[in-house]
Amino acid sequence: MKDFCIEPNWPAPPGIRAYSTLREGGVSQGEYASLNLAAHVGDSPDHVSTNRHRLRKGLQLPGEPYWLSQIHGTKAVKANRKACHPPEADASYTDEPCVVCVVMTADCLPVLFCDRSGDRVAASHAGWRGLVGGVLESTVDALGSNDLMAWLGPAIGPSAFEVGAEVRLSFLEKLGDCGDAFVQIDEQHWLADLYSLARSILARAGVEAVYGGQECTFSNADRFFSYRRDSQTGRMATLIWRE
Repeated sequence: MKDFCIEPNWPAPPGIRAYSTLREGGVSQGEYASLNLAAHVGDSPDHVSTNRHRLRKGLQLPGEPYWLSQIHGTKAVKANRKACHPPEADASYTDEPCVVCVVMTADCLPVLFCDRSGDRVAASHAGWRGLVGGVLESTVDALGSNDLMAWLGPAIGPSAFEVGAEVRLSFLEKLGDCGDAFVQIDEQHWLADLYSLARSILARAGVEAVYGGQECTFSNADRFFSYRRDSQTGRMATLIWRE
């Protein structure tokens, strides 16, 4: 593990590189301190630019990551080296070497994918709306492989993610019996387990090899940004590419 990121513990094939950044290691100040990588949250553009330079240099990236304009949707786009503006999408995939797929999060669930041959990779941004809507299924379909593995990056944990009854109902309508992913607080409020819900959705999509899912962004302010905890805050990046 590098000092400013987590490296997934999963049996990815040789040549697959993947990381999820922590909040420390950058130059941003105040609520964005310090390795904020998002240009859309109100941070100084110069600070974001410096942080992204540190990311590229520290991880020896083969090029600029394929940044997205994330909208809590389900669209998966093919990443390439020629994008002039971030597309509106919540997942990217590629079968080209040295193209870096990336998503940014601060409580939502980042999910990385690769196939066992090491030919295809993808990154998905999966908040509860994306999970219900089908962003993981869209990403699996775009990859076009029946032999995928996935890694669940840092997200808000099951002891901190309070949702309304309508959110629980949306998942029940989608998945049927997923009661184990919710703990009732009162008549209208529940604690939701994003990791458990993602595993159920991935299993239905044919992805049984799923790793990660142990971190909680909300409860560890020293390591992670959290929108639910702080409202005004930075974003971490979760990246994958093949050499």
